[in-house]
Amino acid sequence: MPFAEVPVLVLAGSCSDPGGSTVVEAVCTATGPAGLLIVAAYSFLITFILPLPSEIVLPLANELRLGLPIWANLTLVVFVASVGKSAGSVFAFHIGQEAKEAGPVVRALRRSRFDVIEWSQSKVVQLSKKYGYAGLALALSVPAFPDTLSIYAFAVLEDDYVKFALATFVGSVGRFLVWILIFRGAVASI
Repeated sequence: MPFAEVPVLVLAGSCSDPGGSTVVEAVCTATGPAGLLIVAAYSFLITFILPLPSEIVLPLANELRLGLPIWANLTLVVFVASVGKSAGSVFAFHIGQEAKEAGPVVRALRRSRFDVIEWSQSKVVQLSKKYGYAGLALALSVPAFPDTLSIYAFAVLEDDYVKFALATFVGSVGRFLVWILIFRGAVASI
């Protein structure tokens, strides 16, 4: 199967039935330079507020209408989405830094029904703690896994904004590449 057809097949189901979500519908129908802005905004928002998958931006490579070859469109979509996710992650990181310094916030989290502090001891955060920022990048490379809690939990554990931004960018690019390779292989075997 030609590489140009892969992005459409990657998440055709997500965009063919956006479930009434205006945000998802806007992403799925984006075109041109404005489409790239929508990809950036969506990618920024999903890191700290929207519990939606990042991979739905990949099919846009076929729809951008920028006059570029499909591989260039795909590269552009991955780059713009990864920059957006990295920027959103840094925003979430800042919120986590503020929460870390606010004792009442941490105490409230410990008393809440869903103990974020306890969750931060999960395998994802253990990986990040053991391998540092490289572990965070690796954890964020797992397709279809929500980033938000990992980002907030890691933000409470670490404090280097530049390394965090780089790790989230690398993790985002890695996630998109893994997603593309998995589906390219799955489609090729059909």
